[in-house]
Amino acid sequence: MEKYKVTLTKDERDELMDIINKGKHTSHKFRTAYILLNCDEGKFADKATNAQISKILKVGMRTIDRAKRKFVEEGFNASLERRPTQREYERKADGDFEAHLIALCCSKPPKGYARWSLRLLADKAVELKYAESISHETVRRVLKKRLKTLESKRVGNPAKAG
Repeated sequence: MEKYKVTLTKDERDELMDIINKGKHTSHKFRTAYILLNCDEGKFADKATNAQISKILKVGMRTIDRAKRKFVEEGFNASLERRPTQREYERKADGDFEAHLIALCCSKPPKGYARWSLRLLADKAVELKYAESISHETVRRVLKKRLKTLESKRVGNPAKAG
């Protein structure tokens, strides 16, 4: 494993001490500040080993190694902040799907049912090929957005069914 050497300047140490002693910060920022302060090999600090830091702060050795690596590779400010997520989610429920779902919701329920349930709506939407697959939870979210449109039809609420 590659070893990363953390050497903090006086200003960086002061900023980390301010994080620990003042204001509101995320737990990630506190943890990283403590790790960096304890790993500092500069002339302003007394360095502790990773094992000592791990035992005192109750964090894993890999957490310490990641904090040190991020400090060395990306810099002081980047090491204190979380990276924004890189995941992108594809929406299954676009405007066209929502329109079809609401039209389906306002229609008569299948024979043998008093009203549409979320699962029935999801199954029917797949059957009618509005979407390849859709969960009842996605149907719920779409309908929740359109609650005012659906209030008059009293869809899916047994208390209001009459």
